[in-house]
Amino acid sequence: MSPVPSQQPFFGWRVVAAAFVLAAFGWGLGFYGPPIYLHAVVARTGWSVALVSTAVTVHFLVGVVVIANLPTLYRMFGIGAVTTLGSLLLAVGVVGWAIAGQPWQLFAAALVSGAGWVAMGAAAVNAIIAPWFVRTRPAALAMAYNGASVGGVVFSPLWVALIAAFGFVRAAVLIGAAMGLIIAALSVVVFSKTPQSLGQSADGDATGAPAARITSPDARPLPGMALWRDWRFQTLAVGTALGLFAQIGLIAHLFSLLVPVLGAQTAGIAMGLATASAIVGRTLFGWLMPVEADRRLVVCASYSVQVVGSLVFIAAGETSVPLLMLGVVLFGLGIGNATSLPPLIAQIEFVATDVPRVVPLVVAIGQATYAFAPAAFGLLRSFPPGALPMPMPTQGSTLFFAATAVVQLLAITCFLAGRRRAETDNASR
Repeated sequence: MSPVPSQQPFFGWRVVAAAFVLAAFGWGLGFYGPPIYLHAVVARTGWSVALVSTAVTVHFLVGVVVIANLPTLYRMFGIGAVTTLGSLLLAVGVVGWAIAGQPWQLFAAALVSGAGWVAMGAAAVNAIIAPWFVRTRPAALAMAYNGASVGGVVFSPLWVALIAAFGFVRAAVLIGAAMGLIIAALSVVVFSKTPQSLGQSADGDATGAPAARITSPDARPLPGMALWRDWRFQTLAVGTALGLFAQIGLIAHLFSLLVPVLGAQTAGIAMGLATASAIVGRTLFGWLMPVEADRRLVVCASYSVQVVGSLVFIAAGETSVPLLMLGVVLFGLGIGNATSLPPLIAQIEFVATDVPRVVPLVVAIGQATYAFAPAAFGLLRSFPPGALPMPMPTQGSTLFFAATAVVQLLAITCFLAGRRRAETDNASR
């Protein structure tokens, strides 16, 4: 006699483990990889940094279109098939970066890699986790998204080592093939399953038990363009985009800002410390945040810690090593939450049928915005001392960190504005 489905171990945590691996590959090749590819392409071809940097921007921008259409692709082909195709496109695209002999070939490769990696990115991980977890989704998402941070820790040095040992082409083929095989296997064995197909309920609750419901009673369906006119959606999307813009802008330049003070080796350790802090911060928020918590206030608290970190960077004055390291830790604590908390806000504020549309759109808007962050923050570093009426000699870095703090304060303002409008609407009913 076959076992009763409800007596089987809850499959959701296997899904979390598989999503962790997916995120590690996705971010390791699609997010943390492009800076490595940029250096390798410039070294191989002699093309300008500006040209190759533009290809990196194209890589991120093309993904915006795919992210916005992920819900439709999932309905048409299923999560497993779309995820497998995404991994194959990413692998082919990275090989294209390695073999491009003409600029147009490089941009074609960027289109392919950018379209592929978002099927393994933030919106994809949320779509995979959401059917399995409702009440405990914060903890599940935190664990799955930690794969993104681990991907940066593992793949950045791995890319450098393999390119040095075998060359860019062979390294790309080796890593791409391994990723394609692993993700294809996970898609068949894990991602193709649903709670219904296994006779299980979300969160591992007993079969037939009342479904957990944490959606706000004020949430209402927002079909079509009604979603774009909704104040909660607008403030969630803009707040998320601003927060990611500040984070990506700072992260892209932080290593080069730290090297003159710490040296290359210690600066590398500091970047690793930032990643470790991101894992700690995301895990703590995911596991300790109460179910009934106001998640907009939680994300504001996370960004507030990063604002303090930016101010500590300014106080360090490019001279104080202890303050610089403290700034790295404080800013790092919130890096992961910028990805994991917005989907959790969407879970509360929108009806369940709208969440699969809200999250990809928020992620797409954020990615379209942060694609320009490295260039924008680079301009702030280009101001020579004395160009603006500021007394401190370290004007470039001061402007840089001050701008980061200001943008994050604007993000906090957006999240609070959405919360206040919701309270006003409720009081008027």
